Amino acid sequence: MNKRLFLALALSLGVILLTQKIFPPMRPPIAPTTDSAAHDGANRPAASETPQAPSAAPQTTGPQTAARPQAGAIKSDTISLRTPLVGYRFSTTGAAPVDVELRQFLRQREHPEPVTLVHPGAPLLSYEMIAGPDTLRFDNINFDVDSSATAGRPALRFQGRSGGAPLSVAYTFAPDSYLVHVEGSIGAASGDRFVLIHLPNGLPTSEADTMDDQRHFAFAVKPVADDVHGLPFSKLDNPEVRIERGPLVWVASKNKYFVVALLVPKGATPFSAASFQGAPRVGKNVVAASATIAVPIGADGRFTFDLYTGPQEWRRLVALGRDFENVNPYGGFLRAIVQPFATIVMQVLLWMHDKLRLSYGWVLVIFGIVVRIALWPLNQSAMRTNLRMQRIQPELQAIQKKYRTDPEKMQQELFKLYSAHGMSALSPLYGCLPMLIPMPVLFALFFVFQNTIEFRGVPFLWLPDISRYDPWYILPIVMAASMFLLSWISLRNSPPNPQAQTMAYVFPVMMGVLFLRFPAGLNLYYAVQNIAALPQQWLIARERAQSTPATTTAPTAKSPRSARAP
Repeated sequence: MNKRLFLALALSLGVILLTQKIFPPMRPPIAPTTDSAAHDGANRPAASETPQAPSAAPQTTGPQTAARPQAGAIKSDTISLRTPLVGYRFSTTGAAPVDVELRQFLRQREHPEPVTLVHPGAPLLSYEMIAGPDTLRFDNINFDVDSSATAGRPALRFQGRSGGAPLSVAYTFAPDSYLVHVEGSIGAASGDRFVLIHLPNGLPTSEADTMDDQRHFAFAVKPVADDVHGLPFSKLDNPEVRIERGPLVWVASKNKYFVVALLVPKGATPFSAASFQGAPRVGKNVVAASATIAVPIGADGRFTFDLYTGPQEWRRLVALGRDFENVNPYGGFLRAIVQPFATIVMQVLLWMHDKLRLSYGWVLVIFGIVVRIALWPLNQSAMRTNLRMQRIQPELQAIQKKYRTDPEKMQQELFKLYSAHGMSALSPLYGCLPMLIPMPVLFALFFVFQNTIEFRGVPFLWLPDISRYDPWYILPIVMAASMFLLSWISLRNSPPNPQAQTMAYVFPVMMGVLFLRFPAGLNLYYAVQNIAALPQQWLIARERAQSTPATTTAPTAKSPRSARAP
């Protein structure tokens, strides 16, 4: 059996490699840039957030005259700065970023232009200073700009004055990163003072499925002494302001694949608080909500934070630390179970993708087969336990009927029966355990596919994008059919069970309908799991048939002819 198993694995790998050569992955057009990194169909760079040597020097252009809605009659110039990954635009009025363009990611809607994280006419950030009853809005002040490098890194430093007091905001960029370090100075003064930083009122959607992207609009918050928790826009559809008390490590606004976040630099004072307010629904979804973060100003008049504007690439988020990889808190009330499995699944899938150098479609196929093979011994033992349970079922029913009025005696007789057949009272539960073990992995994959940008735009065979549903509904049908075939084989040579027979017909249909609009990659994994389980189910069915005693008809009475003497 082991030789046949290894031979089957070798043949499967050969088929996968041959198909990879015959059907090379389709790649969407990529905007021509001289500093693009390696892509995997999803138009994404393969890089970590750990700083590396820049592959191209950032470019600064400007100033260009552009009006900002918040600035009113104040003349505003726009400063543009480009790194290999991001194109930024800053306004001299307010000293804040007004636009971010992700050069390595293309919109999946309309024209394939680079993804932007700001709605037209709206700024990315805006600043206010609160000092007691006084409020100072930065977008009422014009700043001078200095684009000289800081510590060998490109930087922009904005300097202005308010009532004779100097103001400055400095941005330092890492060319190979989506992270910007921000430091500001407002002059020393006594009393509690804060800079209020306003996040954008939701990110524009760049996905082909607009409604699905909007359903993922949410804020996420990481308190210092608590786990990450999300605030979907759908739960903020009322005029009440929700206050999140500090200290806070970071606050983020996100859609399905991209995120804008303010993070406390390592060693800096945490954020004091954050407030959130929703907007009325537009159709079924809430597409806008506001967030404001209170950043404390030190006694020396300085404040600081890190700004991340980029993709939710798992490795980048992990490299940032501060629990930022959990910007999507998976699992709801099952989070304590699902989140660790989601982390393990992501690590395994990324490792397999790197080592095998296959597309994520084939990685999911191999992953499904490996999981099924890993569970083979446990499934085999559980299935044989079920066989023994079926054999002793008549004796079980007889004991339950005989001692139904004496539970204590019933337990004693059941224990004797289990012991006589080499089983225990937990054997019925153990027989169901292998069915439950793969469920956390399946749940983890379900949530992983919701926000994993590594799968975005990745084609596989006839599928244009494994992160979206199968446009031909082939995989849901295959998944449901394989589930029905598994059930049909498992019922062969089994005692009649009308309830099990009904479920064998109804459950695959229900799952097929439920999975119609699920990501194609999830359907692919589930279908592969079912198909990989068919050989084991068939072997158990054959073993069941061989162990079932032949049915004989006992003679009841001798016929008159047989009763005659010879």
